[in-house]
Amino acid sequence: MKKVTLLIPVHNEEATLSMLYGRLLDLTNRHSNYEWEILFINDGSSDHTLDLIRQLRQTDKRVNYVNLSRNFGKEIAMLAGFDYTTGDCCVIMDADLQDPPELVDKMLQYWEEGYDDIYAKRRNRGDESWLRRRLSLAFYGILQKMSRIDILPNVGDFRLLDRRCVIALRHMREHERYTKGLFCWIGYNKKGIEFDRGDRLAGQSSWGFFKLLNLAIEGITSSTTSPLRIATICGMLFATTSFFYALYFLVKTILYGDQTAGFPTLIVVILFLGGVQLFSLGIIGEYVGRIFKETKGRPAYLASDYNENKLGYEE
Repeated sequence: MKKVTLLIPVHNEEATLSMLYGRLLDLTNRHSNYEWEILFINDGSSDHTLDLIRQLRQTDKRVNYVNLSRNFGKEIAMLAGFDYTTGDCCVIMDADLQDPPELVDKMLQYWEEGYDDIYAKRRNRGDESWLRRRLSLAFYGILQKMSRIDILPNVGDFRLLDRRCVIALRHMREHERYTKGLFCWIGYNKKGIEFDRGDRLAGQSSWGFFKLLNLAIEGITSSTTSPLRIATICGMLFATTSFFYALYFLVKTILYGDQTAGFPTLIVVILFLGGVQLFSLGIIGEYVGRIFKETKGRPAYLASDYNENKLGYEE
């Protein structure tokens, strides 16, 4: 009997856990030909999320959990899930029920047909604001143009991964992670399923503007070095322009005499070039900072406790 792991990172999701578990029970009952594991990764929740998971564990031994020692972020929580999952395939989903568990039925069907990575592509983005939706689409467009791999637009973490995909992702231990890019990087046989993303049923999303901005920066710096190339090209362009501009003033001075340049123009040029330099240094600093973090050799996460069952499988 094949085993399916439902991998669910949670952070302060006490309001949705009971509804989520009910929907998951319906899913597992529809597919009794599989052995099921429901693996919660508690990412440093400050509410009663962990207590509720432990209660579920007492009544349903298919429920496993890993409690991280603090909030490491969703990207690291998914890495912890890859380390501890025991299934022949792994379905990653959020706990807020915006990603419908019923879509797993079709994912399993495609998995049995031989696909390794069955991802859910959103036809719409639920209750997101117009500005957030436009910024998200713009980010995917920029990343697609910068990266050498195909970045799937409007695709989140909701997907089914075959065991060999999970093992490949386990080997990628970088701390500054953009898992959506890693899903594309590993390749394998992919299949997309379109769906309409629902609204959040309860609780508040922890993904504010600055967290999303940080994720966007992680996505670009983790997936491509194009910003460094852009900074180099801009430097060469401005240096060349300045050289010819200096030649222009030299010839003009020789032919027509020395004339006093406009002070506002001089200030604007200095401020503009200074801004370009600081921007370029910031780009370099982003990459250097990531190198610094990786050289420390710290573990990506620490788990304070997990249930007594042996978790994880041999590679």
